[in-house]
Amino acid sequence: MTEPVIALTKALIAERSISPDDKNCQKMIIDRLKPLGFVIEEVNIGKTKNLWAYHGNGKTLMFAGHTDVVPAGDESKWRYPPFEPTIDENGVLYGRGAADMKSGVAAMVCAAESFVKKYPNHTGRVAFLLTSDEEAEATDGTVKVVDLLIKRQEKIDYCIVGEPSSDSVLGDQIKNGRRGSLTANLVVHGIQGHVAYPHLADNPVHKFAPALNELVTTEWDNGNEYFPQTTMQIANINGGTGAENVVPGDLSVQFNFRYSSELTDEMIKAKVNAILQKHNLNYTLKWRLSGQPFLTPQGELTEAAASAIKNFTQLDSKLSTSGGTSDGRFIAKLGCQVIEFGVLNKTIHKVNENVNFQDVITLQAIYIDILERLLLA
Repeated sequence: MTEPVIALTKALIAERSISPDDKNCQKMIIDRLKPLGFVIEEVNIGKTKNLWAYHGNGKTLMFAGHTDVVPAGDESKWRYPPFEPTIDENGVLYGRGAADMKSGVAAMVCAAESFVKKYPNHTGRVAFLLTSDEEAEATDGTVKVVDLLIKRQEKIDYCIVGEPSSDSVLGDQIKNGRRGSLTANLVVHGIQGHVAYPHLADNPVHKFAPALNELVTTEWDNGNEYFPQTTMQIANINGGTGAENVVPGDLSVQFNFRYSSELTDEMIKAKVNAILQKHNLNYTLKWRLSGQPFLTPQGELTEAAASAIKNFTQLDSKLSTSGGTSDGRFIAKLGCQVIEFGVLNKTIHKVNENVNFQDVITLQAIYIDILERLLLA
């Protein structure tokens, strides 16, 4: 007999919910939560589906996640069709979203079902915030629901984002924060001309080269006990007309900062502008802030999660702030303790994305344990 959490994971994977198209994922979840007495609110914005649901009152533990996935790419390169979930002879479940993060969503939902059925008159409140807009623009999803909850003065005490946080084995790490992400879109302006007459042109590539060297060799900070040092990486450079005898008129450069809590986005912007001005560049610069750094220090939530993980895996999990951004950056604005904990992240966004069958079952058990520790104490 298939475990309910595996059956739900497979049903979710079978939905081709490429961001922000949820297909029927959230409807499937609503149909399970509503009969249990969950208050259901659909907060749909544009093409994005969002779900806010809760059961009970008082101290609140909120599960957060997303039902959308990235495209599968060339489906002929997959061992099994990406939207036809398949478990192989080794108990490995394949499919787009298997790890990121339909198994996490299924484990949350099934954990809440089990908890509410076992403790129908439980103290505290179990809540869900789900979106179909995490893998793409992330503009009409969690960020908008969080703004709505803040406006309503909703009190959230704890949040578990079910992202695939584990590294080598389930439970080896808990994400208790993330670095900030800031992208610069720079255009260095020059004068187009013939390469044989450089004195009649102004080559923006040549002009930018010393500034580029300074940007990539600058030590932005040294990090701290929670975060590694800030990094800056060039993502794209484009200049020229495609002709070998033309000096380009403009050079476009895109670079990204993943920054620690030692810096603010305004500090980074000021330093970048100072470097560019130092090298006498004529430029246009636009910024996009994807998220501020956030951190949940050791406390009730991290300790409950670590104890539950230890209970089922015998592992001493470590706290980590590594990796990219997640919707946790928006949820942190609610003032609650936020962690990310889920299955392994080794295959996310890859061809043949997969998750271990048993890990999903164990993840559900860990979520139930955390609920009991925090809401029944």
